[in-house]
Amino acid sequence: MRVHRPAIGILAATCLTAACAASRADPPATEPPRARAEHPTLYAALWVQTSAEYRATAWQAYAAAGESLLRALTDPSWTAAVEQEGSDFADLPPAVVLDVDETVLDNSPFQARMILDGGTFDPQAWTVWVDEAAAPPVPGAREFLRLADSLGVAAFYVTNRDEEHEAATRRNLEVAGLPVDPEVDTVLTRGEREGWTSDKSSRRETIAERYRIVLVIGDDFNDFVAASLPRADRERLVERYRDLWGERWIVLPNPNYGSWEGALYPPGDRSDDEEARLRLEALEDLRP
Repeated sequence: MRVHRPAIGILAATCLTAACAASRADPPATEPPRARAEHPTLYAALWVQTSAEYRATAWQAYAAAGESLLRALTDPSWTAAVEQEGSDFADLPPAVVLDVDETVLDNSPFQARMILDGGTFDPQAWTVWVDEAAAPPVPGAREFLRLADSLGVAAFYVTNRDEEHEAATRRNLEVAGLPVDPEVDTVLTRGEREGWTSDKSSRRETIAERYRIVLVIGDDFNDFVAASLPRADRERLVERYRDLWGERWIVLPNPNYGSWEGALYPPGDRSDDEEARLRLEALEDLRP
């Protein structure tokens, strides 16, 4: 998860860290419930935790992933990794590459803490949450990954959680009933090796050297292709790879945060007021 200054997504500005955190201090006794009820991500968190639509969308995504996986295993020319374009991968064993936060693990309970506590960004609180290893699986993730495991398909979790969080992340995946190879390092964190930045391309390249990547699953455009780009460039990339969506690239819903918000802003520092103005200017109401 990521965290943001007061904005559309209190979680959005740390899209490069894939980790969010909030103060665990109790809200002031004098704070009226309405103040917390107006938290910028309240409705997003409620949608994830309470709506039938969220669960249905997640199940739908993983059902599509399961169908694609079965087709991929019968077609040795099938790859989902742009890093394997033009390379010889047909004889490599199959693997799926998945993000962690909001793709296989649901961190909405932590977001709920931030809302209820009136919290702001706090890396230490995020570490506490990660160490609890309490995030439940996203609906459909466990069933899909067990199917992949039964078919001999390796699962690699490519996450922008920091290296220091790898052990707790592995523990959480195991507690959630998600397969984690005890002998192969399949949880690839940011900073674990030199060159493993928030851009996940280098980690996919490492996997692609030894495995045929048949599916990529995530909740953010950057989970699929290097896309820390201006909005117009991202839109062109979405169009360029349109044939992959829903078949080789599977997207999970995440209304709380993402790299999409950063694409609204030009490079450089900005005030909160300036960011608010840019968000409003990005809205399209189609009035003549």
